[in-house]
Amino acid sequence: MNIEPPTTVDYDVASNMAIRKPHPAIASYSLLIFDWDGTVMDSIGRIVSSLDAAARLTGQLPILPPERLQTMIGLSLEKGYQRLYPDADPTWYGDWIHHYRQQFVHDNPTPCQLYPGVKDTLMSLKAQGFQLAVATGKSRAGLDRAMAETGTQDLFAVTRCADETASKPDPQMLDEVLAHSGMPRDKALMIGDTGHDMQLAINADMARLAVTWGVEDSASLSTFEPVAVLNSLNELVMERA
Repeated sequence: MNIEPPTTVDYDVASNMAIRKPHPAIASYSLLIFDWDGTVMDSIGRIVSSLDAAARLTGQLPILPPERLQTMIGLSLEKGYQRLYPDADPTWYGDWIHHYRQQFVHDNPTPCQLYPGVKDTLMSLKAQGFQLAVATGKSRAGLDRAMAETGTQDLFAVTRCADETASKPDPQMLDEVLAHSGMPRDKALMIGDTGHDMQLAINADMARLAVTWGVEDSASLSTFEPVAVLNSLNELVMERA
């Protein structure tokens, strides 16, 4: 049997893993459950501008400022619509969601990509023995598309989306991740950038860690008593002394 030697990239990746260690805040956990938008992927700009365009194209909805539109990020689209437009005619929802999806997937040129360094961080965590999962307000089609575009689908053992379970902050999403992984609750950590993520973990009686490069700041996220508040996901791995 002919076995090809590892490429230079393989050596570089292996070397990088060897000199990095987990942040102390996550060292006692085995399952790391990530929110997606604003935590793994820098998609806030496209989401907000797509929401704005969808409201304008629907015609009957109020035009809201960006900071207000951000408050629905992390929720399912249906729950987010209800949050943003509580007085809207329910029959407008179909037009709104059609316009939003058309904007986000096809028409909106706003960049949407992984935060710098995130893929390497996730690879490092997996190489260090952590099981990785996703709990997101995205649809299944949306998450699958994002993972295929970024080549991250093989990094995660379990993924749960808002259109196949209850929306955040209902704990069902995390309960299903735990059931699928077989991991005890006290060994799981929810990681996200919004209060929706933090409240989801609280409702599931699960530890939580916040990152501030997404929607909410440290002061807001600290009120949910996370094990740590980090400036970026990349702080989950550290250089060995």
